[in-house]
Amino acid sequence: MTPISATEATPVIARVEDFDQRSGTVAERLLFNNRLVIVALCLLVTLVLGYTAKGLKLNAAFEKMLPTQHPYIVNYLDNRSQLGGLGNTIRIAVEAKKGTIFDAAYMETLRKLTDDVFLFPEADRPYLKSLWTPAVRWTGVTEEGLDGGPVIPDGFDGQPDSLDQLRLNVERSGEIGSLVSADYKSSVILIPLQDKNAETGQPIDYADLSARLEQLRAKYDNDATALHINGFAKVIGDLIEGLRQVLFFFALAILVCAGVLFWYTRCVRSTLLVMLCSVVAVVWLLGLLPLLGFELDPYSVLVPFLVFAIGMSHGAQKMNGIMQDIGRGTHKLVAARYTFRRLFLAGLTALIADAVGFAVLMVIDIRVIQDLALTASLGVAVLVFTNLVLLPILLSYAGVSPVAARRSLKEETAEAESQTKHPFWAFLDLFTQRRWAQRALLASALLAVVGFAISLRLTVGDTDPGAPELRPDSRYNRDNAYIVKNYAASSDTYVVMVKTPQFQCALYPNLLKVDELETQLQQLPGVEGTNSLAGLSKRASSGLNEGSLRWYDIPRSQDSLNTVISYATRELFNQQCNLLSVYVYLKDHKADTLDSVVKVVEAFALAHNTQEVQFLSAAGNAGIEAATNIVVRKANAEMLMWVYAAVVVLAFITFRSWKAVVCAVLPLMLTSVLCEALMVGLNIGVKVATLPVIALGVGIGVDYALYVMTVTLAGLRAGESLSQAYYKALLFTGKVVVLTGITLGVAVATWAFSPIKFQADMGILLAFMFVWNMLGALILLPALAHFLFKPASVPVAANGGAQADAHGASGIGTNGLLDKPAL
Repeated sequence: MTPISATEATPVIARVEDFDQRSGTVAERLLFNNRLVIVALCLLVTLVLGYTAKGLKLNAAFEKMLPTQHPYIVNYLDNRSQLGGLGNTIRIAVEAKKGTIFDAAYMETLRKLTDDVFLFPEADRPYLKSLWTPAVRWTGVTEEGLDGGPVIPDGFDGQPDSLDQLRLNVERSGEIGSLVSADYKSSVILIPLQDKNAETGQPIDYADLSARLEQLRAKYDNDATALHINGFAKVIGDLIEGLRQVLFFFALAILVCAGVLFWYTRCVRSTLLVMLCSVVAVVWLLGLLPLLGFELDPYSVLVPFLVFAIGMSHGAQKMNGIMQDIGRGTHKLVAARYTFRRLFLAGLTALIADAVGFAVLMVIDIRVIQDLALTASLGVAVLVFTNLVLLPILLSYAGVSPVAARRSLKEETAEAESQTKHPFWAFLDLFTQRRWAQRALLASALLAVVGFAISLRLTVGDTDPGAPELRPDSRYNRDNAYIVKNYAASSDTYVVMVKTPQFQCALYPNLLKVDELETQLQQLPGVEGTNSLAGLSKRASSGLNEGSLRWYDIPRSQDSLNTVISYATRELFNQQCNLLSVYVYLKDHKADTLDSVVKVVEAFALAHNTQEVQFLSAAGNAGIEAATNIVVRKANAEMLMWVYAAVVVLAFITFRSWKAVVCAVLPLMLTSVLCEALMVGLNIGVKVATLPVIALGVGIGVDYALYVMTVTLAGLRAGESLSQAYYKALLFTGKVVVLTGITLGVAVATWAFSPIKFQADMGILLAFMFVWNMLGALILLPALAHFLFKPASVPVAANGGAQADAHGASGIGTNGLLDKPAL
């Protein structure tokens, strides 16, 4: 086989004086004829944005996790002020390691700890609950009727008599299983959080809050007591703390990329420049975020590395083109300009596809995902300047080492001398033949069918108890397991809001409906218990009748109900008595558990809602999780539809051929199906942390198809056979596609060892999509092209296909990409 010579596309110009500086597009002339100005401006911007990046904060907000347009969340936000801490809540279970909680030393520790957390500026103090808070009361039946008071008796001094009275009050309080464990070995401090820090007026700093909670743990966790803490704030705090270790894995991934790139080029200067421009892109992104009022949160912290990875992919293509031109004797400045001409449009199209893959996430009505989409889109926009413009200009100054330049053509020269193809490229070229193409398509169809069947079992929501973002053996999940095991009123609470006319919440017909709903919910295997004013009325009725279970029912007498209400806690109804709260305590917040509760509540509301009485979902952390799952389930399908629609449009604009679009997009679809099947196999659910992965994989994966298909299509339009055209694509862009696909796959695969489970999951899924998209572009794409393309049926471009002008402004360059979009 005779290799393509440089003269077939671009003339070799060894001296810059022989190059026409007026040639090329306006953009090329503007940039390369003012190289020093461009470099100086980029340096200035890097210094400024590097300084502003120091002000970037890593934080999160509870409200950003809410799908605010969903009816459940609308109902919750409308009634939030009257519900009292049913949302962002911290639970601290204080365990007595020796004996029970009815111990003077234990109660003194609990009192001090309650005082400490009461002073937290984030705490919603009126709703804070502990055995030491006055709002925790007991109710009992005496000879004079109902009686009650605070659980901590007046004059409590820790003496045996006081402790005995405390025990009696706890048993009459109804808090066993809620604030007190059934074995009396621990009690809970419930800390609802406000939206903002009461002292500063700023959003809650979860890293600082988590650090203060750990200080309390260090202070009170000793031989006598142990603290177990859970809640959204602690999850976010632990994620932020774990990100310190995550930075190590980011650094390791960057070193892997640098090592493989240097192994490919054997050129220190070009490797460092590619790395430098990718790092500059990250610096620009991190500097722009605080200027635009954004913060990084644990769910978008992976974006800077994704920007770096995309930059490495495109930078390697630019470097490869310049290196090959220099190897043929072209001056480094001329080589840089040739590469800019041939790659800028294709690179810009690929980056737009990447940006679209991120931007479609904006359709998801969850603020944290929308912020991720904006952050990632901004990072891709930055790459246009750093990797498509700045890198070729820097390489026009630095060039590449002579050894690297000669090495880049070593394979081509060896093939010319031996008249044989490289074994690996020859193997891939087999898929342009009917026999191998049929095998590839049949195998792909089989994988698609099996993958789709498995993907039908994909769960939307959490698949494990606790916080799936963290490892099962993490401190948080161990604490959460302790609380779930010892408390029937678990931290996973679904709250149904019952709206009634003013002062009618305790009417007998209304409480009867509430009791009916509770009865249905209690039959569900995932429900551990319920609590409401209806349940309290039944317990009070029995108590007023000597504890007889015959009277365990809602009193029909309104006077009796009014008596019960006077002793009920405000968490069961509001001040105007037009809102009842039905608490449903769940074993966990797995998707199946939440779905079963939602179905029962929705069916009941449909059957019993009237203009005056309405059963509304949902408050509580489990209610919010259920609403989020519903939004994510709907968004998952919409997101894929939009991202593929955008990729199809962009590919058609680039190729001007529906057949080429099919060849480029079908491999991506196969990867998406297999990725969902992999998620099922790894027991990873679709939720806020994992939802963006498939969209990102499609947006980034299309780059490979763009680079390979563009060269192949150009060869076909020049009258070459599919085998000839595809083999040229392999020699030019195929090398870098393999390089970047494997490099990025290996780099993100190292995340599997991260202490943050959702980062480990993201790493596994992204590694799979990077590598599988690469294989799709190298195997499935030519197989599809065999059945769709015939050289005679591909119209020759208006510029004459491979014919080049004197300055290489069109045709196939040393990297094999067309300079003009007329495909």
